[in-house]
Order: sequence, then C-alpha cells, then structure tokens
Amino acid sequence: MFDLAELETASKIVNKIVTPTLQNNWPQLSALAGFDVWVKHENHTPTGAFKVRGGVYLLHQLMNSANPPKGLISATRGNHGQSLSFSCKRAGLPLTIVVPENNNEDQNRAIKSFGTDLIIHGKDFEAARQYSLELQKSSGYLPIPPFCKELVLGVATYAYEFLSELKGLDTVYVAVGMGSGICGLIKTRDLLGLNTKIVGVVAEGAPTFALSFEAKKIINTDGANTLADGVATSAPMKEAFEMILEGADRIVSVSETQIKHAMYQYYQTTHNLAEGAGSVPLAGLLKEKGLMAGKKVGVILSGGNIDFERYTQFVGSIANEI
Repeated sequence: MFDLAELETASKIVNKIVTPTLQNNWPQLSALAGFDVWVKHENHTPTGAFKVRGGVYLLHQLMNSANPPKGLISATRGNHGQSLSFSCKRAGLPLTIVVPENNNEDQNRAIKSFGTDLIIHGKDFEAARQYSLELQKSSGYLPIPPFCKELVLGVATYAYEFLSELKGLDTVYVAVGMGSGICGLIKTRDLLGLNTKIVGVVAEGAPTFALSFEAKKIINTDGANTLADGVATSAPMKEAFEMILEGADRIVSVSETQIKHAMYQYYQTTHNLAEGAGSVPLAGLLKEKGLMAGKKVGVILSGGNIDFERYTQFVGSIANEI
C-alpha cells in the first residue's frame, strides 16, 4: 500500500498541522493491569481523534494534484467526518457529510461548526454510506470512502510515532472500525521490521470483523448495536479485511460493560476522557491481562469525542457498581 519513504514524508506533512501526540506510561493504569502499559493519546489531536491525520494527508494530496476536486462527499459516525471537515475548511473546499439517524449530536454539531453540509439519513452507517454514493452522482463531488491509501497513510503517522519511539512493545491493542487505524499500525510495524503483535478489538454488538477473521472470509451482519460508535461496523471493506487477516495476531470481542469499565478506568487512572471506541482497546487488554503478564503492552486511545450526557451515564453506572 505504501513504503517507508512515503510514511516518513506523510509524517512531515501531517506533523505541520497535527503535532506528535503523547505516549505515556501511567503508573496507576499499569498497576491496574499488572504489567507495563503505554497509552498512545490520539484523543489529543485538533479534532480529539486519530482520524484527523488521514484527512490532513488526503487533502494535501488532493489539493496538490493536477485536477483538484470541486468538493468532497462522504459518510461517517463522527470522527472521519470531523477529520474531513477540519481539513476541507483549511483547504477552502466544500464538503457534504452524511450521518445516520440518531447520530451523536455532539459529533453533528462539531462537523457543522466547520461549515460542512450535514445530511442525516439511514438507520446505520452503511445506509448513510450508500446514500452518500447516491448523492455524489448529482453533486459531482469526489466520494471519499472510509478506507483508502491516503487515509491509511495519514493515519499511520500515529503508528510511526508510537513504534519508532517505544522499543520492545510485545503487543499493541487497537480498535477496529472501518480499518484505517489497525491497518496503519500493521503496515508500520512491518515497514519498521518489528515483531510486535497487533490485536484488534471490536464490540460484541458489532462482531463483523471478529466473525470474518475467524472464518477467514468477510461475513456481513444485519447491523451494529454498541455504545462505541467508532466500531459500529456491519460490512468490512475487502482491502482492510485482507490486511487485518494477514497482519493481526487475533481479534478480541468485548462487552458493553467492559467498554464502560475501560472508560471509567481511563478517567480514574489517567484523568483522560475516552469515547467508547477509544476505550475498546483498553477493554480488550484488561480482558486478556492474564496473557500479558510481564510484558510491555501498548493501547491506542483513539479518541475522546463523546457527549457529556452519555459519558456520565455510562461511567456513572460502572462507578456505582465498583
């Protein structure tokens, strides 16, 4: 998909706008797990999530091409839309984003705040994505999929920072949504010649990648039902799945309660706000902590974009049980 020289160049482009994020070893979190845990804080980007890196690099490439588009169109549950909105505003390029019904209102407001044309359509992400493709025909805007080389390459700059600086990581846990985060990590690991294991984590209510990984073929589901919007996927993209199947060690599924517990523990041990999808990797690590004893492990806190009402509801319910 890309080579090391391309990744190094992308990092220089992205880091002009997105400064390298913190990667920290929190003593209380390591004590909770029982081994050395390092967190990559992608919740500290200009949009509060790792996706912005992909948007920044994509827009750089498009606007410096021979035929820049007159506008872009895409679908999202939130962070991908914020990434494109942030980057299109900087480039002065029109953008239309389609989100499903009952999407996170905080995400909707954030997307619109950049001047993006926001359209609400469909019961889930896949329905919103299909509608965006229909609208593209009449708008003439360039459709941006949730997974493509430019997005993955831009996103992979977080992995380049993490894996280049931290030596000796045995395993890294990362959420699996549409695949750019884990695929960027897998590709970077391979380009750097490391033996670090990559473990993808999904929600039990959005099991398509777990089912597909086990079956070694894509298995779509009728929908996705999870509080972790960023991993609410029901239809994997072929290229992403193939990279994950080849490069991931395994896929772990976590319950809604385990995700809420991870959100609570992030705040309790690091005072960081983590959205559902951002907490999924920690939930996977804590579920498997017996396997990780004595090892140096990384987790990707991919974002902190969750509305106050849902955060207090989820975290409060867990805090009352502890």
